[in-house]
This record gives sequence, structure tokens and C-alpha cells, in this order.
Amino acid sequence: MHLSTETILPYCSDPNLGNEAGCDEAGRGCLAGPVCAAAVILPPDFAVPGLTDSKKLSGKRRLELRDLIKAKAIAWAISFVEPEEIDRMNILNASIMAMHRALDGLKVRPDAIAVDGNRFKPYGDIPAQTFVKGDGRLANIAAASILAKTARDEAMEQLAAEYPAYGWDVNKGYPTKAHRAAIAANGPSPCHRHSFRLLPDPTLF
Repeated sequence: MHLSTETILPYCSDPNLGNEAGCDEAGRGCLAGPVCAAAVILPPDFAVPGLTDSKKLSGKRRLELRDLIKAKAIAWAISFVEPEEIDRMNILNASIMAMHRALDGLKVRPDAIAVDGNRFKPYGDIPAQTFVKGDGRLANIAAASILAKTARDEAMEQLAAEYPAYGWDVNKGYPTKAHRAAIAANGPSPCHRHSFRLLPDPTLF
């Protein structure tokens, strides 16, 4: 029998905390589209080899794991903060708001929260802890990163049908050379984050 050598992440930071929700976001560094966040509470027997940061997985593997996470999780939820909200409150606050909204959507109230990164704001009276590169350290955060990434990718593919000039079905709104060239040629769309520097020289549009 072949035994997998892939790492199995602990399902949460501390089993003594009870139902700990992992939180992560996707799309923070994009020029267009929403920022998306997910919150996931995993069961203690959730042990999946190779579960890790969504950015390190192939698109096919992300979708496989997305379906597994949704089927096995105690609770999960996904939320979006739209570009106009990002422009109004800045991307850091928008990312945290997206995570708060995802937590709001959980059908089970978490006893604790584990967040990817190093910044978070209190969510009611529930204890929260941040973990730098947490999506590669804890399964609940890795699961949240996968749900957020796959949901946001699908949202950008839908927006690409409305605004085909920007190639969002390929670049997902990230600042690629082709995306910036499309902004220079066509100007920004209503889905762009107008508070961001969309081009190196903002006088071009």
C-alpha cells in the first residue's frame, strides 16, 4: 500500500478551544472585483493529505478540495465585499469586513477564530488569533483559503462575460501586464477599484 508523504495539517490551532473557525480572504491584491472571504469549522477527524494554501494547489485540486470541505465541514460560509465598498473603507478594512461577514454566515457559532495573516478586528466576544502564513499551518485556515479562492475565481469569470476586454477569466483581476494594458486601452470599468493605482502613470486615463 502506498502511503502519502504529504503533510496533514492539524484541523485547528487548539482542540481545547472547541469549534474554531478558520478565516482567510482572496483577492486582496487585485485591481478589480470583490475581495472574498470564507470561514470554516472542521471536524476533529478532518485529515486530508496535501491540504494547504490555495495558491499552491492546481485549479483542479482546489475544486476537488472545495467539494470535500463543503461536504465534511461542521459549518462554512463565504462572503464578498464589493469594489465600491473597498474604495470607501480601504482594502485592509474590507478584507476584515469580508471575514466578519463570513463568520456571520456560519450556521454554528464558533468558540474561537483563527485568521490568516497578522491583522484582525474583534468579532464580538469570540477570542481570535492571527497566524502568519496560517493557510499552510492549519487545516481550517487552508480550507477557508480554498473556499474563498474558488468562489472569487468563479465570480471573476462571471464578470469577465460582462466586461470581456480585461481578461478576468484568465487574470482574475490581478495586476498582470495584459490587465494593465487593457485598462490603458479601455479605461477602468465599474468593477475596478478606483482607489487603487490601476496604472503606473494615472495620467494615462
